[in-house]
Amino acid sequence: MTTNIHPAAIINPGARIAADCFIGPFSVIEQDVVLGEGCFVDSHVVIKAGTVLGQRNQIASGAVIGGIAQHKQHFDQSGSLVIGNDNVFREFVTVHRALKPGQQTVIGDRNLLMVNAHVAHDCRVGSDVIIANNAMIAGHVHLADRCYISGAVGIHQFCRIGTLAMVGGQSHVTQDVPPYVTMDGLTSRIVGLNSVGMRRAGLGPQERTQIKQVYRIVYRSGLTVSEATDHLRQLGDNSFAQDFASFLANSQRGCVRGDRKPNGVSIEPASTLAADSNPAIIPLDEHRRAA
Repeated sequence: MTTNIHPAAIINPGARIAADCFIGPFSVIEQDVVLGEGCFVDSHVVIKAGTVLGQRNQIASGAVIGGIAQHKQHFDQSGSLVIGNDNVFREFVTVHRALKPGQQTVIGDRNLLMVNAHVAHDCRVGSDVIIANNAMIAGHVHLADRCYISGAVGIHQFCRIGTLAMVGGQSHVTQDVPPYVTMDGLTSRIVGLNSVGMRRAGLGPQERTQIKQVYRIVYRSGLTVSEATDHLRQLGDNSFAQDFASFLANSQRGCVRGDRKPNGVSIEPASTLAADSNPAIIPLDEHRRAA
């Protein structure tokens, strides 16, 4: 052991802890836990069995990392939780390991999970993801790299959030959110592109123009999903079009519908993605008449 472990911490002998880790008072580290070099565990943290953390992760007071799945189905053994490097888990964050033996909940690198965020069993969280306060991520959700989940967002199980997508506060996410888009928290609809996020990620003007081209085809063309996907695949010189086409083709729950920007903003009305088993993109005016 090391002097960086407070004497009031409870450490199972079966845990493997790097020599330079810090563990605060009243924290509990269970068996089969691995803490990589430079990890900081504040006071009153619980890290449950079957959790593997990489290097330089920071875990704030009250967090519970690696708890069993909240599920009616139970097994004699649970799956595991694998966490990469340089993540920050703030106060009272909860992350659950996978439901079934041999399965994993996976969190990548450099993610920030703010106060009271929850990530359920069997999720896949990429890298450079931000999950804000009180966000609720249900089981089997996939969060791609650099997406932003705002405060009090609820994401239904098995949904996917695409690369650099921005999900607005208090959104109710019940379908997939495509890459690069912004989802409005008030309407839970797609209202445009995540331009700020794309610039911060280092995407240049030409790349952003290509993404705008993709967005117009999917959300403003009036094409069905199948037609839009075929159109995107024909844009061989636009790698973003190929990524977007793959995302649409692999969607099991359908994608979130589009909507107009809030009143006072000058923008062409977006189209909507129908939420049935054979979703189609319907112009907004037609959607209103149907309603």
